[in-house]
Amino acid sequence: MTTRSRWIDLAGAVNVRDLGGLATVDGRTTRFGQILRSDDLQDLTAADVTYLIDSVGLRDVIDLRTDAEVRLEGPGPLTRVDAVTIHHLSLFTEVTRAGADAKATVDVDKVLPWHTKRDDEHAPAEDKLLANYLDYFTQRPDSVVTALRLIAHGNGATVVHCAAGKDRTGVICALVMEAVGVVREEIVADYIQTGERIEPILARLRSRETYAADLNGRPVASSLPRPYFMQRLLATIEERFGGALGWLTAHGWTSADQKALRRRLTE
Repeated sequence: MTTRSRWIDLAGAVNVRDLGGLATVDGRTTRFGQILRSDDLQDLTAADVTYLIDSVGLRDVIDLRTDAEVRLEGPGPLTRVDAVTIHHLSLFTEVTRAGADAKATVDVDKVLPWHTKRDDEHAPAEDKLLANYLDYFTQRPDSVVTALRLIAHGNGATVVHCAAGKDRTGVICALVMEAVGVVREEIVADYIQTGERIEPILARLRSRETYAADLNGRPVASSLPRPYFMQRLLATIEERFGGALGWLTAHGWTSADQKALRRRLTE
């Protein structure tokens, strides 16, 4: 793995890093300044925004949060920047009821899936988490493919984020890396790197009414990303769909999309 730090330290977000510097199976290296991953961007300061626009070259934001999360948390400062386009791509099937309270439609067990309460309550926690990850591909394949196309064909840097920058963001970024041939160990290492900042991530979420009730009192250890989770997900995608490219191709991904993605992300 690259010795150059991939972390980007901002005042208003704590889980931001660049997906550059990762080795691929054909001896290439992913490019810095193309795709970033992050927790939510609601608290970015003016200095953060200036840095992202002028120094990083940010032009697209892929927001994986649910409609209800966006309504409750607000649009965030980047929505007021003309140079940036926000793409809201929820990974869940959402039903909007007329007159319904937005808070009542936030399923925290899905958006923070390490605390999931699926019907199979006696299943191991890792099986529940894997099931939630696979739901992204079955419930919203349109959002998954659109996210990768935006990355492939974008001009300037793209940031992918959800609430914690751990699960939804982790899965989309893993699919991108798998599609361009990043070494599997590098993908897993990137996934668990969020654990280095899990405490400030949880502190941010606990300060939000949207998430606080479900997080307060839970041990930090229960939120850590573990290698097994990502290893199991990638192995399952390979077994069921023939790998990332197999799944993408079955959902409309073209050779032009693949060429654009590789051209953008690999040196």
